[in-house]
Amino acid sequence: MKYFFFSLLLLTGAVQATQALIEFKSPEQQALFKELTHELRCPKCQNQNIADSNAVVAVDMRNKTLELVQQGQSKEQVLDYMKSRYGDFVHYQPPLNKFTFVLWLLPALMVFGLMLLLVVRRKAERKVMATGPVDTAQLQAEPQLEQQLDQLIEQYRRKS
Repeated sequence: MKYFFFSLLLLTGAVQATQALIEFKSPEQQALFKELTHELRCPKCQNQNIADSNAVVAVDMRNKTLELVQQGQSKEQVLDYMKSRYGDFVHYQPPLNKFTFVLWLLPALMVFGLMLLLVVRRKAERKVMATGPVDTAQLQAEPQLEQQLDQLIEQYRRKS
């Protein structure tokens, strides 16, 4: 039992030793690094940020982000560097340009279209309500139609 606890203690120490401890000059740099790694997308994983990804390219991007933050560069400078190297795709908030215009405009068009549909349906409902009840000729024809339907059903039952 003594050997079990000793080996467990050694294993725990080895696991803790593998965690990378990054030292920053200030808490602002640490916050900036954390923000950037959560804001930048891994080009290989495509829907995972570089903070959570273990892909080789994500590790390289994290290291470069760390290097740029430790050099004292601002958030915009780091983002510009990453976009110039990997393209606009690496940033979760793409800029408005001719390629992303539809992506930015589509939600507004959908909201406008749904509101227009709602207005048109309300107008149609009001128009139906304004015409009043169904005319009396149609109401008188209904019992005759029901009788004809009952007769057809009865004929069908007799045949089967």
